[in-house]
Amino acid sequence: MKRLATLEVVGRRSGRVISFPLVVADYQRERYLVAMLGENANWVRNVRAAKGRAVLRHGRRETVRLEEVEPAVRAPILRRYLAMAPGARPHIPVDRHAPSQDFERIAARVPVFRVTASPSSPLATTTVSGQ
Repeated sequence: MKRLATLEVVGRRSGRVISFPLVVADYQRERYLVAMLGENANWVRNVRAAKGRAVLRHGRRETVRLEEVEPAVRAPILRRYLAMAPGARPHIPVDRHAPSQDFERIAARVPVFRVTASPSSPLATTTVSGQ
């Protein structure tokens, strides 16, 4: 799929680059990554430990900075994400057609990161998949 990408981030414990397949959601000309499994998703914890430094791969490697979005503005991004990522629907406890206030109620439990370009490469060369 066009929206699928691989996130590469340095593991918080191993120090090795770890890869995670994710859906990149677009909303208002910005790109976002959503943690459908919540706060304790491995990639979320690694991104926070790496201070947002990561690489996205989708045909090419792009060095990025992931900036966590405040819960107060996550609702429309979550709605867009559910429209784009049908596999995420069982993990997020809101119907994709629900009113905005339903998304606002769960927004604090579902981390969202804005993807921005970053000029420097933050990652080491060792890669481990799926951790």
